[in-house]
Amino acid sequence: MNLVLLGPPGAGKGTQAARICEAFVLVHLSSGDILRAERKARTELGRKAQGYMDSGGLVPDDLIIAMMMDHISRPQVVERGFLLDGFPRTVVQAQGLDERLSTRRLRIDAVVNMEVDDAEVTRRLTGRWSCPKDGRIYHEVFSPPKKKGLCDDCGETLTRRKDDEPGVVRERLRTYHELSQPLAAYYEKRGVLRTVDGGGTTDEVFNRIKNVCQA
Repeated sequence: MNLVLLGPPGAGKGTQAARICEAFVLVHLSSGDILRAERKARTELGRKAQGYMDSGGLVPDDLIIAMMMDHISRPQVVERGFLLDGFPRTVVQAQGLDERLSTRRLRIDAVVNMEVDDAEVTRRLTGRWSCPKDGRIYHEVFSPPKKKGLCDDCGETLTRRKDDEPGVVRERLRTYHELSQPLAAYYEKRGVLRTVDGGGTTDEVFNRIKNVCQA
């Protein structure tokens, strides 16, 4: 089984990706993790990507697709199946992926689209705080510190990541919707889109995902 996982920032994709891969014995291919690993290893693809990033430019679609296909094509991945997380992000990337998969007689079996409304995403992200000293994560609603604004372990004043500032969250969501709507439409036209409610407990969301993947 080969899957793609879509969802807005704060939807809990990382948590669900791990559970899906465990349940279906898939290889988790995170585009972010792969890009960081390629750069660290100074591979040819990693060096090219680093060059674009150092100059402030976007990594071209062809380079991202080539990087992901290099991992998808590995024997252990082909044998077990994979879950793509963070890729593709655009219709162009999805089309390029499908073209290259078809040459290897592979295909995407299902695209799981986790839907979470913007208000809930904003509540999840803007409520996150972390300790700058030990990295412990807190949330105003789900896991608040014992003393407001202070780390339970060391008493350090908690900080909020720049990505979780309300204004930045709004922009991240705007960008996500701008890219995700045509991407979801592309996969819906191909008959592989499976939309699930991303609200509720981790177990509830996972059971919905498992059900649509097994249908």
